[in-house]
Amino acid sequence: MKMTVNINLGGYAFNLDDDAYERLRRYMKRLEQEFSGEPGVREIMSDIEGRISELFRMRLSSYKQVITMKDVEEVMSILGSPEDISGGEPSGEVPPRSQRRMYRDPDRRIFGGVCAGISAYLDWDPLIMRIIFTVLIFAGGFGLGLYLILWIVLPEARTTAQKLEMRGDPVTIENIKDSVREEFNTVKEKMNL
Repeated sequence: MKMTVNINLGGYAFNLDDDAYERLRRYMKRLEQEFSGEPGVREIMSDIEGRISELFRMRLSSYKQVITMKDVEEVMSILGSPEDISGGEPSGEVPPRSQRRMYRDPDRRIFGGVCAGISAYLDWDPLIMRIIFTVLIFAGGFGLGLYLILWIVLPEARTTAQKLEMRGDPVTIENIKDSVREEFNTVKEKMNL
């Protein structure tokens, strides 16, 4: 018989075996130490928690309600270790390519981000998608209806992990850190102008 610990991770409650909880706690503490000097450390840690939460939810079912040590180890192998990021000994594992998901892109939007999101998903220039929708609008109005439906149906990519998924990049700790650093530098440059 094992004890379980209830935790809140990324806005979701999880039951973890006590050894899995301890392993996850040490992992998160090492990540916090690794990113302590980074600008935007809170956003980085929040995005990492959200990604871990998403990976945990994928491992649960109506028959399996407790996160085990094996689940924690699998999630850690997907995200990578803090040593990999800091230039330590690499684990040798290549993170799996993330499956692309379609979102609205709030960073490159003009109206709702639909064209920019579809373009990121298809790896196209957003201008091409905007031209296609404009042609569809003038060719009978079909484009406007389609655009409005997609605006309602497609979720907006709010977190760094969602933005990485939209582009098809692996959602690893290093990619999350690099994306947050890019966003931080972009905001910093805009503030200096």
